[in-house]
Amino acid sequence: MCGIAGIVSFGGVPSPSKAQVQDMCEVIHHRGPDADGFDVRGGVGLGMRRLSIIDLSGGNQPIFNEDDTILCVFNGEIYNFEQLRKELKNKGHKFRTQSDTEVIVHAYEEYGDTFPSHLNGMFAIALHDTRHNKLLLVRDHIGIKPLFYSFDGSYLVFGSEIKCLLASGLVERSLNLDGLGQFLAWEYLPGEMTLLKDVHKLEPASMLVIDLNNPQITPREYWDIPPEEDSSLSAAEWEERVDTLLYECVQRQRIADVPLGAFLSGGVDSSLVAAAMPGAKTFSIGFDDPSYNELHWAQKVAKHLGVEHRDEVIQPDILELFDKLMFFMDDPIADFSIFPTYLVSRLAREHVTVALSGDGGDELFGGYETYLADAKGAQYQKLPAFIRRGLVEPLVRAIKPRPEKKGLINKAKRFVEGLDQPADLSHARWRIFAGEVAQAQLFTPEAASHLPTPLGHHIRTLFAKAGQRHPLNKSLYVDTKSYLCDNILTKVDRMSMAVSLEARVPYLDVDLVELAFAMPAEFKVAGGETKTLLKKVAARHLPEECVYRPKEGFSIPIKQWLTTTLRPLMEDLLHPRTIREQGIFQESHVEQLKKEHYSGRANHSHILWALIMFQSWQKRWLKET
Repeated sequence: MCGIAGIVSFGGVPSPSKAQVQDMCEVIHHRGPDADGFDVRGGVGLGMRRLSIIDLSGGNQPIFNEDDTILCVFNGEIYNFEQLRKELKNKGHKFRTQSDTEVIVHAYEEYGDTFPSHLNGMFAIALHDTRHNKLLLVRDHIGIKPLFYSFDGSYLVFGSEIKCLLASGLVERSLNLDGLGQFLAWEYLPGEMTLLKDVHKLEPASMLVIDLNNPQITPREYWDIPPEEDSSLSAAEWEERVDTLLYECVQRQRIADVPLGAFLSGGVDSSLVAAAMPGAKTFSIGFDDPSYNELHWAQKVAKHLGVEHRDEVIQPDILELFDKLMFFMDDPIADFSIFPTYLVSRLAREHVTVALSGDGGDELFGGYETYLADAKGAQYQKLPAFIRRGLVEPLVRAIKPRPEKKGLINKAKRFVEGLDQPADLSHARWRIFAGEVAQAQLFTPEAASHLPTPLGHHIRTLFAKAGQRHPLNKSLYVDTKSYLCDNILTKVDRMSMAVSLEARVPYLDVDLVELAFAMPAEFKVAGGETKTLLKKVAARHLPEECVYRPKEGFSIPIKQWLTTTLRPLMEDLLHPRTIREQGIFQESHVEQLKKEHYSGRANHSHILWALIMFQSWQKRWLKET
């Protein structure tokens, strides 16, 4: 596990210096505190920071091929590297190290630009082919590891975090207002967007193949989730296949030369991972608010499995923690769960260097309540309009939200809010927190004129790209390609790497992803129940009371904290004078949101938190320091 960075020069401009690349790598020291490595030649500068996991003494990068004409730096793990190594040695390739990185240069020698399709793992790769004067940038199939780039015609700058690019001194800090609109709607930046106009994400399963003599920066996709659904197997046969392959994926991802453990929330996904790791070290945290504390479930699972479990009830200094975490939010997300994800990562890092997580299970096997909401929404629309709009919705909107995390009232209010969004967004309309109506009130007319991209553009594009699948599998495809990679995996990567912990995600092994999408939708969500088949698998290994319980999610009492602990922070960052001088948001509307939230008349925590995140981001990253 590492962080990578690089600069490429074109057209006679000065070549990058080693010092520039070192500066880029220094700001991501947290990603790799164990070692660094650099190479500058032919107008291409590559650098990396290393967190040593495999071949501790021999895996330093850059890694070269036999004649030193191909080299790469790499962030991630290649889980099938031993198999690939054997195949490549049989084809005549000579290896110098025992590291997984070395299979990359030899796989490229053997398979050319198609080499990423031979890799099973999580990765962001920069490969310099000096023989053919090419540079390749590659991101893994699902987008577990990040890679950002910027190209102005003279320089291509890239790295594992946006702060790398800014440290080069070659990237302008200019706000992407269009991206801000998307961020406030979805709480993440979709697709290739970032909040900086000139910085882009390389999307999952994508690569840049750059002719250094004639650069064209056009990403191309090397893999997509197969559309085939196999209806020939029975539920029992699917259950057996999923159980077997999930176990194999966990074993595949246990390879390490350092201590390894697992996150354990007590939910189905993380518990199944822990069940495949007998005697493992597991970690979980909770908060003193009982509706946000699931430690008792994690403890039940840990006791049942006999793992070595550690947990903590956290009472963090949230203001101090906020300031610390914003350093890692140069590519911001407004997901509340950055806090517990960081805290459980910090706890785990005291004992292990690698932790397996249960992320991805919801997107593969149908775990989100938004899928149920979409089905209920279709039924609800069958009611006469005068009942829906004249009776039910006004009544639900008039009720004050409850302080607990969920509950019937809070669910009903969220259901009605989702119905306000365009129906063609399907389940994703329950993910929007600042839709078109809210943004018309929030943005100034001048700022609103710079928001050309419709808020549901990436969702509609992905639904079209999903092709001929069952509607539920289309929704899962959309979530895998958007919410999972742009929010969930971003959160896990940022917060685990903040403490130099490698987080692995067995559910997102490419073999399991393809198997899950071949499974008919009827085995995922049925009869008002989510993850039906995966729960049957879980019931083989876990207590039934732990499997068949309401889904809670990994979150914090942010709506209460905004009226107490975090109120001074919000008043500072969303001060009327600041909002007015900035000229992006309507001062009066921001004040109204705050007032309604303080009084308990409405829960505006999602919008307010997204605004706080943006204000903090622009204060730290938009201005030159």
